[in-house]
Amino acid sequence: MNATGESFLRLVKIMDELRDQCPWDKKQTVHTLRSLTIEETFELADAITENNWKDIKEELGDILLHIVFYAKIATEQNQFSLKDVINGVCEKLIFRHPHIYGDVQVKDEEDVKRNWENLKLKEGKKSVLDGVPRALPATVKAMRLQEKAKQVGFEWDNQGQVWVKVEEEMKELQDAITDNVPEAIEEEFGDLMFSLINYSRFLNIDAENALERTNKKFIDRFTQMEREALANGRHLTEMSLEEMDAIWNQVKLQNRGT
Repeated sequence: MNATGESFLRLVKIMDELRDQCPWDKKQTVHTLRSLTIEETFELADAITENNWKDIKEELGDILLHIVFYAKIATEQNQFSLKDVINGVCEKLIFRHPHIYGDVQVKDEEDVKRNWENLKLKEGKKSVLDGVPRALPATVKAMRLQEKAKQVGFEWDNQGQVWVKVEEEMKELQDAITDNVPEAIEEEFGDLMFSLINYSRFLNIDAENALERTNKKFIDRFTQMEREALANGRHLTEMSLEEMDAIWNQVKLQNRGT
């Protein structure tokens, strides 16, 4: 057995010991672990956005622990074992990669994606959109829905066409604002966001990651603005918008390029 296999078995052994001996681990169920798993997944996503390999390694370990933990609970409930989980994903990978394990020919990654979706339909999926989790954050969900629709040819031909659609949605939003119909405003705003996310794909940009980077930039600049104000003996609540804007622009100049 290689070192990786030994490390994995060590983790399984530790999980068995914790489930048997630790009061906290004994009490956990798939339901109590759910929110913790979501949190760990977002922590991994954050580490990836920051390109922090040290944290990526740590968060991957936490998620791997959760996988082993779920399988342990499932074994106790006579549902399935860790072996079943591993063999199941192995069989699925082999089945969905006939260009590697069969005689199917592919030209590029887009062919691979199309074959993948077709094979999923043969497995009993009723729609190419099946498999997109309902609980996904809206931005990520929009990206996944668009990617899946693309695999059956429901896709714009070029970047320019997508931008025309963005402009069309902007006009419809402005019309709804002019008409002052709240429901229509929300609907058109959603349509505009969906179109911009679609445009991001044609720019080869991850819309979720781009927005998160902007969130982080705003947090950094805003907290720096707060520090600048305090250094001058002021609180933001005591300042006018013009005064805050002046500090904001100063902070932007200091962080140009970040």
